[in-house]
Amino acid sequence: MNNITPERADELLSALGEQLAAVGERFELVVIGGSALAALGLVRRATRDIDIVALRSEGALVPAEPLPVVLAGARDRVARDFGLDAGWLNPGPTELLRFGLPEGFESRLERRPYGLALTVHLAGRLDHVHFKLYAMVDQGAGRHEADLRALHPSPEELLAAARWARTHDPSEAFRQVLLAALDHLGVHDADLGA
Repeated sequence: MNNITPERADELLSALGEQLAAVGERFELVVIGGSALAALGLVRRATRDIDIVALRSEGALVPAEPLPVVLAGARDRVARDFGLDAGWLNPGPTELLRFGLPEGFESRLERRPYGLALTVHLAGRLDHVHFKLYAMVDQGAGRHEADLRALHPSPEELLAAARWARTHDPSEAFRQVLLAALDHLGVHDADLGA
């Protein structure tokens, strides 16, 4: 299993940028999750992978899955060189893009260049409040709750995140678990509608 620290993530992304430059290609990745939180200095922990929610192409966000062949090849060469599995660069979260990102998402991205061939855009703190609340309810507390608490969200931010999460899963069962999670996080008697 991969164990990617913030320093290691920078090293891997720099190597990915070099691989892309060597074949004359350029990509922009939009990254969320533990590696983005660590890069922003919001949490201090290692992660299993670098989660890509989208690629940025001509100013628009496009799905990251499947990874373009050239990007997947560069990822695989970095995996080989660093003794990692190919999943170190994970396009799985691109489903969030398909369902809709939080309003204003792109305006909160933080840009980080890795050479001339790779730019990484890190999702902002407020967006991670949304993603982590959704993940906590959908996948279980664990690291998602720990990350969410590290972000010190206000009750208003949690309510906004809950309303956004409901657009991804409008079921009554999800709503009930979401209300319980909000109560657990200190937001009591939340009104999320039916």
